[in-house]
Amino acid sequence: MEMKHPVVRRFAWSLGGLALFSCLFYAGVTLQRHESTLAIRPSMEGVSVPDGFSVWHQLDANGIRFKSITPHADTLLIKFDSSAQSAAAKEVLDRSLPHGYIIAQQDDDSQASLWLTRLRDTSSRFG
Repeated sequence: MEMKHPVVRRFAWSLGGLALFSCLFYAGVTLQRHESTLAIRPSMEGVSVPDGFSVWHQLDANGIRFKSITPHADTLLIKFDSSAQSAAAKEVLDRSLPHGYIIAQQDDDSQASLWLTRLRDTSSRFG
């Protein structure tokens, strides 16, 4: 059956384009690698954040690769390519750092999830 109305034909092309875009967007989000972060902070007052060089040395000695080590406020943030690397680093640092530190693993959300969260939060502000 051939569509004779230009409006119907345009609508069909638009719908097909939207479906294709949605599939590509979903595939991109699914295939995207998720970074992971370890946050190391003192558990009590008077304890300082561990030295980034000593943390680097511990991770390197155990063959754990990381992307960056950054001090931020009273926290040392270590970025990894995957949550598996982050979990391995947490095990090593739990053993090697002295007591008095909280080591928390945080999986970073994908860019798409962050945008969706922002859109959800701003939509409640209208009206």
